[in-house]
Amino acid sequence: MKGARILITGGTGQVARPVAEALAAENEVWCLGRFTAPGVERELRERGITTWHWDMGETTCDPLRGLPEDFTHVVHSAVRRGEDGDFNAAVEVNAVAAGRLMTHCRRAEAFLYVSTGALYKRQTLDHRYTEDDPVDGVADWLPAYPVGKIATEGAVRAFAQVLQLPTTIARLNIAYGPGGYGGVPMLYFKRMLAGEPIPVPRTGQNWSSLLYTSDLVAQVPRLWEAASTPATLVNWGGDEPVGMTDCVRYLEQLTGVAANLVPSDVTRETYQFDPTLRRRLTGPCEVGWREGIRRTLRALYPDHVKPTER
Repeated sequence: MKGARILITGGTGQVARPVAEALAAENEVWCLGRFTAPGVERELRERGITTWHWDMGETTCDPLRGLPEDFTHVVHSAVRRGEDGDFNAAVEVNAVAAGRLMTHCRRAEAFLYVSTGALYKRQTLDHRYTEDDPVDGVADWLPAYPVGKIATEGAVRAFAQVLQLPTTIARLNIAYGPGGYGGVPMLYFKRMLAGEPIPVPRTGQNWSSLLYTSDLVAQVPRLWEAASTPATLVNWGGDEPVGMTDCVRYLEQLTGVAANLVPSDVTRETYQFDPTLRRRLTGPCEVGWREGIRRTLRALYPDHVKPTER
């Protein structure tokens, strides 16, 4: 993309920051957020990105007042995850913020809302979820998170039609890569380094569709192109099915660090997507999951990668 005026929320995170930095090379990019992490706002500005302080939970006034309204493209990735367990706050803050943002940017060519696959009703561990599968918002590892996402999807669908704003709702799988903290695979590796247990299912393993950073970045313009009214809904993940226990074993192979896998009734549930629709909209991914894990380890934990695996 060239010459677009792009607004990105959640631009300090694992998903949106690499998108913002990549697009800033040939576009005008603004990032909205609270910028509480030391130095992150300065780093974004050094990449030519304009920052704007925005608190999704602000209710006493319009937190977007004064922000330009002529953005051509929007990525809304910011989220109140609900770590405090407050379901009502997760619903209200996320849904209202999305509605305000869409109203403010109603003249945009395309709006991309980043949702989650964690809202699907859990089926078998190896089930390949499609966009038509039922949702229930049950997630033992972070209960309020998928509920807030379901509510916000509803708001986004409504505002897309009321405002006639072309929109894509992309239910993200696990994004990972060298930027930020590395994604869920690197969270597992940190637990491996600390000798902490990693809960896994008592039988079988959790499956996912890992999406490497460079593929994620490359697919954003295609998801904008797919935006429509009513909103386009698509599962956003990689092409390959990835067993998360297999992923941990591969981390062991690359580093020699042992994993303490503990069978448990409660695990960090992951979901494998059927990539058919997404591939039709964006084309195939370019980075396989093993190569992506290797690249991420080399970037974030180079001293732990075996010489034979570098």
